Amino acid sequence: MTQRPYVIDEMISAKAIAARIETLAHAIRAEFHDTDKLVVVGLLRGSFVFIADLVRDLDLPIEVDFLEASSYGDATESSREVRILKDLRGAIEGRDVLVVEDIVDTGFTLSHVIHLLKSRKPARLKTIALLDKPSRREVDIRADWIGFEIPDEFVVGYGIDFAQRNRNLPFIGKVRFTD
Repeated sequence: MTQRPYVIDEMISAKAIAARIETLAHAIRAEFHDTDKLVVVGLLRGSFVFIADLVRDLDLPIEVDFLEASSYGDATESSREVRILKDLRGAIEGRDVLVVEDIVDTGFTLSHVIHLLKSRKPARLKTIALLDKPSRREVDIRADWIGFEIPDEFVVGYGIDFAQRNRNLPFIGKVRFTD
């Protein structure tokens, strides 16, 4: 498949992301101040940069695990069919869990993951998303903490990709097709 030509316009700077993560980490520390260990679950692959920066700001005992769920493939639109490609390595029953998502769009992925993880009986289950697109929501769900609310734009950078490209950008950028 030949990819359409595009350019990327910066939407959220690296500096703004770092400042927001510091604020979010403070709120998470307050929520989980009494935990003996917080299991931070990153939803692969888009959240890996966000989770790395977030956990460095969490002055809590933590364990990091990953779950890979997909509803996009290489497309720009959700298929609305969520597939679990990689499950957690450890058990979460009776544990405090923070799910880290890159972007909440239609809500299908986060809803599916929350349902799956709640069935495993964690003590507490909270969610954080770097980006939220409420205008696209098809499932009634909202993360407990949101980094930035954005309009209905296709974005890349800071771990978020388009057909496995642009994850390494230090900012969030809007994809603008040029053809």
